[in-house]
Amino acid sequence: QVQFVESGGGSVHPGGSLRLSCVASGFNISADWLYWYRQAPGKQRELVAHISIFGKVYYTESVKGRFSISRDNTKNTMYLQMNSLKPEDTGVYYCHDPAWEAWGQGTQVTVSS
Repeated sequence: QVQFVESGGGSVHPGGSLRLSCVASGFNISADWLYWYRQAPGKQRELVAHISIFGKVYYTESVKGRFSISRDNTKNTMYLQMNSLKPEDTGVYYCHDPAWEAWGQGTQVTVSS
C-alpha cells in the first residue's frame, strides 16, 4: 500500500518553530521530486516548497528564508523545517509525491498568540 505518514504539526506562538516529517511506505522516494503544500482555512491548497532528486529546492515567496525542505532517501523520509512562524502560516500541511500520486494525511499547524 502506497502511503505517506505525516507528523510534527502543532500549535506554536509567532516566532516559533516546527519540523514536519513525512515517511513513505510502499514506495521509494529516491528518484522523485517531492512537494509540500498547505491549505489555510477558506483558501485553496497552495504549493509551499519542493525539492528535486538532486536536492535543488524551491520556495514560495512568503516562506523564503524561514522554511527549509529536505529529504533523507536512506530513511525514505522528507522534512519541512519551519522557523519564524507567522499567523499566516496556519493551515493543514500535506506532503506529496506525484510520481506515486501519494499524499500525506495532512498535519495541522496553528500559529497564534
